[in-house]
Amino acid sequence: MLRSGRMSTSLPARSVRIARRPGPVDLIVEGIRDIWSRRRLARYLVRADMQRHGADTLLGNVWWVVDPLLQMAVYVILVSVIFQIGGDDYPLFVFCAILPWKWFSTAINDGITSVTSRERIIKQVSFPKLVLPVAATVGGVVNFAFGMIPLTALIVLFYSDRLSSTILLIPLVAIVQFVFTLALSIAAAAINVFFRDVGNVARHALRMWFYLSPGLYAFDSVAGRIDGILLDLYRLNPWVTLFEAYRNVIYDGRTPDFEALGFVLVASAVLLVLAIYLFKRVEPSFAKVL
Repeated sequence: MLRSGRMSTSLPARSVRIARRPGPVDLIVEGIRDIWSRRRLARYLVRADMQRHGADTLLGNVWWVVDPLLQMAVYVILVSVIFQIGGDDYPLFVFCAILPWKWFSTAINDGITSVTSRERIIKQVSFPKLVLPVAATVGGVVNFAFGMIPLTALIVLFYSDRLSSTILLIPLVAIVQFVFTLALSIAAAAINVFFRDVGNVARHALRMWFYLSPGLYAFDSVAGRIDGILLDLYRLNPWVTLFEAYRNVIYDGRTPDFEALGFVLVASAVLLVLAIYLFKRVEPSFAKVL
């Protein structure tokens, strides 16, 4: 009887399962699995946003072609006409920066509100919320692709001497930018759920970031004025490498600095992993906070 009593007290103890909290690796793997398994939902969200933005304006999706040209015109008037600096090829020079930056800034701004703007759906339907900032970033790729139309027109009609086979390397640079943009978009979307001032801060931060990056001017003009540790710190800005890479393949007709691009890609991949972990770590609290 004593033995049976001991057995009866030990059996329930063996059947008890202790709930284990997912670790960092588990959350990261789960996040990657969520992105891949919901890729159809991401495509649907991208198409829905394209149709909505096109229906809300008179020109519709034509704005994706016209808008970067208008931005280029503003900077050309400011720099070439008012300040009388730059050269004959400055419109193409600055367009090489405007096009990828428009993709980046649009994806970041859309990513910030990708979760909070769908508050009602999140409370009613259970699905991986990570797909929301991913869809916002992918939507920026579509805008970037449309931007290839005015870029091609500029080169063919006005700067045919700049036409080179290196332009085919644009997707390679764009992949590096995509990883970097996706990491920031995911992190910003998660933080904005708890701190709604992120959007306001981001608009000013992005504007300052663009002016501190060699978008309107060449990197050589900065390197000639600063040196030492200041120049090294300036080079840490990912957009120094990205802007220079885009200009290398579009404006200069030469291959980009693959070593610098590789460094940005590795750093962006690490940042993406950390962003996915952050998002999955706080995701269970979204419904309560929203």
